[in-house]
Amino acid sequence: MTAVTADGLAGRDRGTAPRSRRRPGRSLSRLLPLVPAVLMLAAFMLGPIVYSLYGSLTDRALTGPRAANPQFIGLQNYAELFGSAEFWNSLVLTVVFVLASAVIGQNVLGMLLAVLVRSSVKPLKSLVSGVVVLAWVLPEIVAAFAMYAFFAKDGTLNAFLGWFGLEHTTWLFTFPMLSVILANIWRGTAFSMMVYNAALSEVPPDLMEAATIDGATAWQRFTRVTLPVIRRSISTNLLLTTLQTLGVFTLIWVMTGGGPGSSSATLPVLAYQEAFKFAQVGYGTAIATVTLLIGAVFSIIYIRALKPEVD
Repeated sequence: MTAVTADGLAGRDRGTAPRSRRRPGRSLSRLLPLVPAVLMLAAFMLGPIVYSLYGSLTDRALTGPRAANPQFIGLQNYAELFGSAEFWNSLVLTVVFVLASAVIGQNVLGMLLAVLVRSSVKPLKSLVSGVVVLAWVLPEIVAAFAMYAFFAKDGTLNAFLGWFGLEHTTWLFTFPMLSVILANIWRGTAFSMMVYNAALSEVPPDLMEAATIDGATAWQRFTRVTLPVIRRSISTNLLLTTLQTLGVFTLIWVMTGGGPGSSSATLPVLAYQEAFKFAQVGYGTAIATVTLLIGAVFSIIYIRALKPEVD
C-alpha cells in the first residue's frame, strides 16, 4: 500500500509539475491581448500627465525666448502658486462648484428623477426623460450659450420673473457662482438619472415585497433596502460626475468668463487665464497639475468606499 501511495504521490507530482510549468506561459498568453491597450493608455494618458508634471517645473511662456527655450525652475511655480490669494480663492470656488453642482445637485436630482420616472405613467416618463436628456446631449458650447441666454439681464429667467412683478436681476454679475452651479446641474443631471434608473431596475422585487410585508414605509424601503443595494452604482456615479465637473471650463467661460473679477474663476478657468491670457504656460500647467491631484484625491475616496463591496 505504501508503494501504491508513493506511486500515487509520484503520479500526482508528475501530473502537477507540467501544470506548474505551463502556468507562466498561460498567464503571458492571457496578458498578451492587453498589451495594445496598455501601450495606448501609456501614450495618451500617462505620457501627457508626465509631460504636464515636467512642464509645471519650468518657466515656459506662450511667446518670447521662454517659449522656445524654457528653463527648469523646480518648485518655484508651486511656491508662487501656494502663496497666491487668487489661487486659494479659486480652489475654494472649485470645491464649492463640485460639491454643490455634482455631489449634491446632479446626484440628488438625478436620483429623484429616476425614482419619479420609474413610478410614473409611460407618456409622462417619456416626456420627462426626453426633456432632461436633451440638455445632456447638447454640445457643451451650445448648452453654455443657452444658459447664458437664460440668466442674462434680458433673458428668459428675468422675463419669467417679470410676469410676477419682480425686478430684473443681473444674475451673471450678482450671483455668478449660483448661476454656473445651476447651469451645470441642468446639464449633467441626465447622466445621473440614467445611471440610477438602470441601478433601480436591478433591485430585487422580492426584497421590496418582504420589506412591505414587514410594515416598512416607502421611505424606509428606499433608505434601508434600495440605497444599500445600489450603493456601488451611487459611488461610481459620484466618481464620474465629480471628475467631469472638476474639469468644466466651457460652461463657466461662456457664461461669466471667470468674473466678475475672479468671483467665478475655478481652477480650470484660472489655469487657462494664466497660460493663454497672461502667457505663463508653466504657471498655468502647475494649476492644472494641482487640479489633477484634487481629482486623484476624490478618486481615492470613492474607490475606498467601493473597496469593501468589490472585495
